[in-house]
Amino acid sequence: MSKIDHSLFSANKHALEKEYEICPQCGSELVIRNSKSGPFLGCASYPKCDFIRPLAHHDSNEIKVLEDSACPQCSKPLVVKNGRYGMFIGCTGYPECHYIANENEEKQSEDTLPSCPKCKKGHLVARSNKFGKVFYSCDCYPSCKYTLNNKPVEHPCPECNWPIVIERNMANGTLLQCPQKSCMHKLTPTE
Repeated sequence: MSKIDHSLFSANKHALEKEYEICPQCGSELVIRNSKSGPFLGCASYPKCDFIRPLAHHDSNEIKVLEDSACPQCSKPLVVKNGRYGMFIGCTGYPECHYIANENEEKQSEDTLPSCPKCKKGHLVARSNKFGKVFYSCDCYPSCKYTLNNKPVEHPCPECNWPIVIERNMANGTLLQCPQKSCMHKLTPTE
């Protein structure tokens, strides 16, 4: 243990602290600084000069243009992009066209969901929250705020005649149940 160089483990110096870049505003050296959002490069002569830039500088977030696929809204080619929440497929004509390919589009078109029983104008669509959990809501949001946590099935409830029931996965198999809190009727396989 006596052969360990303790100067390597000092907390006041960082291995990447010397970036050796100059500030474009004042010509001073840029150094790594830390904030609650993470590390960034800032001018060494702060507060006289307030120049900052991200530590990882990306020139372009476009990874690859998909020549063989066209945007369904404006028919320009689609591109694979790297964004805030990871990679996604979007339109090359971005400021004019805001199309983003949804990975659940194919699943939703194959597996049709019933219309909204509350407003009777929209259809129920599968959505996911920020944690990735799937829920079902009316596509007329915000005028209709009807949501379900389980998959809806177009089958009227025999007790209250609500037009849909939900599919619940239980330990002993799948169960159909009325989503209305006043009813909550469980359907047997013969119903």
